[in-house]
Amino acid sequence: MKPLVQGVPWPVPRGDGDACRLDRQAHHQDGPARERPSARHAIRRTANTTSLLRWWLGLALLALMSLAKAEPYIAIRSGLKCVACHVNPTGGGLRNAVGNTFAQNVIPANGLPDALQGWNGSLFDDRLRLGGDLRTATTRTSVSGQPTSSIGGTEQTRLYADVQLIKDYLGAYLDQQVAPGKSERQEAYVRLSTPGLGWYAKAGQFYLPFGWRLQDSLAFVRQLSGVSMTVPDKGLELGHESDEWSIQLVRSNGPGNKGGTTGHQTTAQAIWMQPWGRVGAAAAQVKSTAGDRQAYGLFAGTTTGPVTWLAELDMVSDAGYPEGRRKQYATLLEANWLVQQGHNLKLTGEYLDPDRRVAHDNKVRYSLVYEYTPWAFVQLRAGYRKFGGIPQNAIDNRRQSFAELHALF
Repeated sequence: MKPLVQGVPWPVPRGDGDACRLDRQAHHQDGPARERPSARHAIRRTANTTSLLRWWLGLALLALMSLAKAEPYIAIRSGLKCVACHVNPTGGGLRNAVGNTFAQNVIPANGLPDALQGWNGSLFDDRLRLGGDLRTATTRTSVSGQPTSSIGGTEQTRLYADVQLIKDYLGAYLDQQVAPGKSERQEAYVRLSTPGLGWYAKAGQFYLPFGWRLQDSLAFVRQLSGVSMTVPDKGLELGHESDEWSIQLVRSNGPGNKGGTTGHQTTAQAIWMQPWGRVGAAAAQVKSTAGDRQAYGLFAGTTTGPVTWLAELDMVSDAGYPEGRRKQYATLLEANWLVQQGHNLKLTGEYLDPDRRVAHDNKVRYSLVYEYTPWAFVQLRAGYRKFGGIPQNAIDNRRQSFAELHALF
């Protein structure tokens, strides 16, 4: 697919785009057992067997996993910050102990089997944390005047690792895409934390903070901004997390500055957290030999009854076009209806104006997606998307239906 935004060689994301309740068995105890030595040995063998069973079942579950990017509506619905459930302060990727507990007990419709209860990804006294995601999907596309096409298979498989070099203070993080195709590094950075003070720093390769970190990387707001969870950048990020604020400032190469194109990017974001929801603003300035670029974003989220709302407006001024600077903007409005635990109905409307000077060139995109999470770490998604654009372009007026299997650990 060609980029929606021509000009500066901006990367187009790939792919389509988790207060926790305690474990139900957390306080269950059978009491001390007083048995003969032979019985103790038998119990010890049984415990070892159970541990091995949990380990192998966990590995088997990994084989089923699919790409799970952070869904911000879940954080808004639960009143949690991204850092509450993820190792990365800005969300996405590897989950911490709270995130795994949340994924096991709050999101799914049913509990895990006893043999799989309690997995939190932690090893060696939480000095090593492991995780993974995988997504497989089938998509059917209909374009007027053309045969219907279908494509399916594994979209993405990732493995995560976080090593505490100095526990709670200094860590190293890795996000490696292992399929499809050749292995590709998405994130690799060192992180300095200050427990109790809220400050942190990241240096290396990571995803930039800008707007909602949506699962759907092809959303218009993510394509126009050029920032998503499939487009990493290299640089330094400074951040602060408090009860009411989440703030980031980044100096990076700029994801579009590659090959013979040189320059840098400065990105800033601030989110105000309140019991009723959150409001955020982001800005990015790109200096590039292919043309400078400025992007600004406003976004907000709240919950009304069983429905959680997300909204975002992104505006871009791009000098990387032959005719000169082009102004563009994109919007998103998303409603997530919690039908019941484990069942979410997502309705999204999007708008893109690729050039404010040209009349009637806008594009729209409407999505209806049903998400069913039968058990922890496994989600089934089915959806329909309707695209709209100028009548002369059949591709811009296509229809899509898709089904996905998404799993994580």
